[in-house]
Amino acid sequence: MKYVIIAAVLINICLADVLHILPEYSTTTIPSPPRPYSFQYEAGRYPGHIDRVHQEIGDGVGTVYGTYSYIDPKHKVRTVEYTADKNGFHPALFNFEDTLAQPVDSEAVRLAKEKHLHLYQRIAAANIHNVPVNLPRDSVSVARAKDRHNELYHRIAEQHAAIAAQRETERLAYEATSVANDVDDHRTR
Repeated sequence: MKYVIIAAVLINICLADVLHILPEYSTTTIPSPPRPYSFQYEAGRYPGHIDRVHQEIGDGVGTVYGTYSYIDPKHKVRTVEYTADKNGFHPALFNFEDTLAQPVDSEAVRLAKEKHLHLYQRIAAANIHNVPVNLPRDSVSVARAKDRHNELYHRIAEQHAAIAAQRETERLAYEATSVANDVDDHRTR
């Protein structure tokens, strides 16, 4: 971050207007308005292949007319004609119809949406009338598996508690029989 700030300060110093300090180089004339201009180019991602073009004309009084085209990832040529003036940028899009169209649902998607909407409405109606929703019930085998899991979980928890108590007893016994080692090591000073 420090380097970015330093770079920004140096760039501002380099771009500063110093003509008021050097009167022999100062100019009192107002810059002329933009002149009419025109440019165009074609470009491609590899030699001999053009996949984008741009043309623009400025009338010299502040209005710009232009057009650009490109080939999109679906290999369609997209074109934008535009005018830029004191009221803003005004684009006109050509060959973009497919990007604005909404996709059409397949039969399977349509049926799934209908089923989802029906289930949603049924649950909403049950909630309005405080009818409990039918939650899935455990089968006998699922209930046995849950009981077995809980039993194993509690047995393992008891074993861990016993191991922790044994280690704490060993630590306390070690501390009670150990003598502090006060070695004054002169090498570390």
